Amino acid sequence: MKPGMVPPPPGEESQIVILPPGWQSYLSPQGRRYYVNTTTNETTWERPSSSPGIPASPGPHRSSLPPTVNGYHVAGTPAHPPETAHMSVRKSTGDSQNLGSSSPGKKQSKENTITINCVTFPHPDTMPEQQLLKPTEWSYCDYFWADKKDPQGNGTVAGFELLLQKQLKGKQMQKEMSEFIRERIKIEEEYAKNLAKLSQNSLAAQEEGSLGEAWAQVKKSLADEAEVHLKFSAKLHSEVEKPLMNFRENFKKDMKKCDHHIADLRKQLASRYAAVEKARKALTERQRDLEMKTQQLEIKLSNKTEEDIKKARRKSTQAGDDLMRCVDLYNQAQSKWFEEMVTTTLELERLEVERVEMIRQHLCQYTQLRHETDMFNQSTVEPVDQLLRKVDPAKDRELWVREHKTGNIRPVDMEI
Repeated sequence: MKPGMVPPPPGEESQIVILPPGWQSYLSPQGRRYYVNTTTNETTWERPSSSPGIPASPGPHRSSLPPTVNGYHVAGTPAHPPETAHMSVRKSTGDSQNLGSSSPGKKQSKENTITINCVTFPHPDTMPEQQLLKPTEWSYCDYFWADKKDPQGNGTVAGFELLLQKQLKGKQMQKEMSEFIRERIKIEEEYAKNLAKLSQNSLAAQEEGSLGEAWAQVKKSLADEAEVHLKFSAKLHSEVEKPLMNFRENFKKDMKKCDHHIADLRKQLASRYAAVEKARKALTERQRDLEMKTQQLEIKLSNKTEEDIKKARRKSTQAGDDLMRCVDLYNQAQSKWFEEMVTTTLELERLEVERVEMIRQHLCQYTQLRHETDMFNQSTVEPVDQLLRKVDPAKDRELWVREHKTGNIRPVDMEI
């Protein structure tokens, strides 16, 4: 559910009113209907009579209003009902949000919206389901607008904060993978060191013949295998561990900047919302004061002059102007927050895809190096296999006898 606009004060529905020529009907910000004579520039709360010979309105209720700028009345031009800024919901086509005035028939009432932590949303019971920005994907930009209850406490966690936590967790996982590869490298280095040491061992060094040659090749293969594992550990460091460790070295700092930026926009939105509520309260008080003075004048309970009524009406009008301005500033702040949220969540989504793809590629490199190591290890034992197939005990015996023989005269029987 994405934000909507904060509504203006609730008012009457537009009605068809038959009025004398020159008179028009409008609603005040509080929803009370008033009437304007566009010829004489006079206003009244009472509906003018259309019957001939009957005055349009009792004198005390009609007065000439000074020019205003918020649609209440401008001298020499028809008055217009106050309008409020309307923020359209962004559609999946990527159209940017815009601020514009909505017609009376399109105005949202308070019952059509709900405000959660100073953010205005369409009411789920009255508004149709909003179209997703990326309807074919489970995109970050569609599902993290509201806050979520913190499972560790009684507070709430903003949807954007959840996305930041995922990003930082991803960075931590990447770091731990790098540490894991580092431990693998240490094992390889220690293994290579032990193989090289064992290849220098003098045990069975006096074995002779073709078997002695095969045994010497076995020890040499250990030295060759040690070299293979050293190269493997070096490539693991340069092609897997180091890239994992150094990928987005300043990522945490960048995420903090992003968090502060969105948090500042959220604070500004909360401030604008507080201003709207304050202006709404002030407008209600001004309207109540105006109605009270008007009623006192009608029943002759006060000696207030028409000038006092004009003054109270001007204050009420000014309060309405202030509310409309605050609503407009709030909607602008919410629009800015919305724009930044969409842009930033899509960027976080791109960064996550990039992180996963980077790790996948380097783990593929790990498996490739592992296959190459196995292949090189196999090559170190092939000469051993060849020599073992050539071991010939008879030939070894012949060579040994030729070298160590002491004579071929056999003993005979002693004669008497």
